[in-house]
Amino acid sequence: MMAGTSPTVGAAAGYRPSATLPFGAEFRRQASRRRTQLALAFMVLLPLIILIAFQFDTGDDDDNGRGEFGSLVEFATSGGLNFTLFTIFVSASFLMVVVVALFCGDTVASEASWGSLRYLLAVPVPRARLLTVKLVVALVYSALALLLLAGTALLIGTLRYGWEPLRSTVAAQLEPGEGLLRLLGVLGYLAVVLLVVAGLAFLLSVVTDAALGAVGGAVLLWILSSILDQITALGALRAFLPTHYSTAWLGLLSTPVQTDDVVRGAISAISYATLFWGLAFWRFTRKDVTS
Repeated sequence: MMAGTSPTVGAAAGYRPSATLPFGAEFRRQASRRRTQLALAFMVLLPLIILIAFQFDTGDDDDNGRGEFGSLVEFATSGGLNFTLFTIFVSASFLMVVVVALFCGDTVASEASWGSLRYLLAVPVPRARLLTVKLVVALVYSALALLLLAGTALLIGTLRYGWEPLRSTVAAQLEPGEGLLRLLGVLGYLAVVLLVVAGLAFLLSVVTDAALGAVGGAVLLWILSSILDQITALGALRAFLPTHYSTAWLGLLSTPVQTDDVVRGAISAISYATLFWGLAFWRFTRKDVTS
């Protein structure tokens, strides 16, 4: 045996745990799945649907003033950046939650429901590596979905409404260059916040064999957290809810930029995601896989 080598005890000659289940193979396998194709296609389709809907505007803007973000509607058609901002707003609180929960909640549970999970482990693929590859692929597809949504909205919005300054209800008019940087900051923060959904869905995917239960459970718990966050009687306890800082991205659009809640939200999201992923790895490396 050559110095410095440490083959796995009892393993076949040439076996390397790090070479099992390559990232590229898992990425291509997930790309071939219908739910991946439909989810990504809808990210492209949604901005087109919104654009078409605006063409039927009757000029009645009375409803646009409702709610904290209602007036975003009146700015949505004033430029490509504003159209992108509106698209992100209407998608962030539910659609993107569902998409991230789908990618991260379906990844392990679907293998168990098909009965193929035990065969993957029998190859053998180390459990920690299997989870790591599946989690990374799910996160990559989640990020790709977010970029497709924003990129499509920016492209068709700019083609239809032009490259105009970014306007919002919480900031002075921003020149297109600075407005684009602000939007990239918003996307980055939303990606961090959605790590909570990714962590929760991934944990549920490990503890159940039902993919629908993992996806639906993550979405329902996120909605429950959002509802609880509206109950002011909870006082300071609301700050510990994972959804409490979910709209802190508005601070990135204000003049001057408000980053206090953004920092708190990022710390909260990363902490929750790390906790959920840690529990998922702890549970999966100790459970009996029979499906």
